[in-house]
Amino acid sequence: MQRFNRQNFNNNNTSYRQTDFGPKPFATNLNEAARRNDLFRVALWTGEHLQLTLMSINVNDNIGLEVHRDVDQFLYIVEGQGVTMMCNRQDCLDYRQNVSPGFGIFVPAGTWHNVINTGRMPLKLFTVYAPPEHPRGTVHRTKAEAEEYHH
Repeated sequence: MQRFNRQNFNNNNTSYRQTDFGPKPFATNLNEAARRNDLFRVALWTGEHLQLTLMSINVNDNIGLEVHRDVDQFLYIVEGQGVTMMCNRQDCLDYRQNVSPGFGIFVPAGTWHNVINTGRMPLKLFTVYAPPEHPRGTVHRTKAEAEEYHH
């Protein structure tokens, strides 16, 4: 089995080397991986039925209001403070919960959702999609890059 390679997650985004370790067997410390990640979204492991990405949300920024019609999603907060909002309609978002390290967010398929960084440091998290949501090896260095890719 491969172990998490610290060289893949250095603080210098210009020399970042992406590795999606799936679908091979893999074990790593997800808290460490999420803390070291400074990119908006990185696919760390992509299999046939599941995908894990690391995310770093800048201060006063958010993931972006979105819905995954056929994908369940789990997000786990590793570092920082935020608020999550969800609803089955884009215009309501009546479910609200403050989140901090140790919080898990469960988003059923077809649910509109967003996570907003309300803290004073980047919000570090990992998210699991079932089935995978992004192409294997996805790297979005910034939210703008992710939005450009999706449009």
